[in-house]
Amino acid sequence: MNRFLLLGLGLASLMATPAMAVAATAAAKAAASEGATVSRLSAAQIVDRNVAARGGLQAWRAVGSMSMSGKIDVGGKQETSLPFVMTMKRPHKSRFELRFQEQTAVQVYDGVQGWKVRPFLGRNEVEPFTPVEAKAAAAWTELDGALIDYAGKGTTIEQQGMESVEGHSAYKLKLTMKDHVERHLWIDAKTFLELKIDGEPRKLDGRMHNVAIYYRDYKTENGLTLPYVLETVVTGAKASHKISIEHVTLNPPTTDAMFGKPQLALAKASSQ
Repeated sequence: MNRFLLLGLGLASLMATPAMAVAATAAAKAAASEGATVSRLSAAQIVDRNVAARGGLQAWRAVGSMSMSGKIDVGGKQETSLPFVMTMKRPHKSRFELRFQEQTAVQVYDGVQGWKVRPFLGRNEVEPFTPVEAKAAAAWTELDGALIDYAGKGTTIEQQGMESVEGHSAYKLKLTMKDHVERHLWIDAKTFLELKIDGEPRKLDGRMHNVAIYYRDYKTENGLTLPYVLETVVTGAKASHKISIEHVTLNPPTTDAMFGKPQLALAKASSQ
């Protein structure tokens, strides 16, 4: 599968006197009681807090398109960061451009079909998405993510307890999309922002590997809170792939033609 299809860890120990041990036991019981109260939040309550933390439902509904640019680490013998531009438009359209050695790779999805141009692989033609890529693209969430207006997207959500994600206490949610695809999503118990989500499994070395996408470095842009670092980790693989976002534009001018089948003469980065 095309790796660019879009689309990322506390310890403490104490020496205690008996009196300290009694106090610690009492504190532990209180913490456990508080944790139990917090964990009783329903899936709907967790989602409501997440939506509020990210800027609110109405603010997100006002976003019809979004553009992000920055760098993506592509690995290899020498770690390389390449500039990218990602543009999304409702409903479910996307365009991804990647620059490498004065060439531009382009991937577009019009909500039904997808195409790619990969000149740096010696493929100077427009290729349709493979069945696996098309399935992954169809499973992508809208530009506002998986939880904003989830019921309207046909998604059901279950609360599955709490786990630790990179040292953060997190709610684990199970999402079942309208096409019956299941994903797990972890929400920070303090900030109620996304920490991690299941990615599309990948086939490497003849077998399937689980994929996780970690969300980090949240910033607020025009009242909306977004992660500016996304890292994709493939179970069993040595390297991960990190996307660092530098600029976000809300409601940039777009046309549907941007998301249609590319014309080779026009398959140039819009940022040029």
